[in-house]
Amino acid sequence: MQSLQQKASEWSGISIDDAFAIDDADLFHTLGFQTFVTLSTNFYNRVYDDDEEWFRSIFGNSEKEKAIQNQYEFLVQRMGGPPLYSQRRGHPALIARHRPFPLTHEAAERWLHHMAQALESTSAIDDDSKIKLTNFFRHTAYFLVAGVEVKDQNHHTPCKDAAQHPCKNF
Repeated sequence: MQSLQQKASEWSGISIDDAFAIDDADLFHTLGFQTFVTLSTNFYNRVYDDDEEWFRSIFGNSEKEKAIQNQYEFLVQRMGGPPLYSQRRGHPALIARHRPFPLTHEAAERWLHHMAQALESTSAIDDDSKIKLTNFFRHTAYFLVAGVEVKDQNHHTPCKDAAQHPCKNF
């Protein structure tokens, strides 16, 4: 069985090594806190103004300011900064937190479209960091699509033997 990381690499076209090059880059110290606030603000301004109703509706039950804060706190933490997200919200648990949303390949591509524009419009991000962030975002978007698909499949498939197929662990 293919792992979620492998499926994300296949669907995104980004190798696991390229996706996680951020781990050796110390982007928090390279870019600074405010850059992640600016990136998240640029991103969500685009998302909430998207021309496509189907895409905007994914975020319809979320407050924009909270979405911005959740994203920059997660990014700061993930890129080597203080654990702001975990201190406020607990473990990121990305798949579980994104499960309520209709995550499809089309939604991932639309999300990535806005993130690419946000990266380009955030002048404090150098080209090398943009590449690393783009690879991470692309792989992660498809990791979430794969994870939600697996959870949905397991949610609709009753467990015959919880010891051999512990659905609750997905």
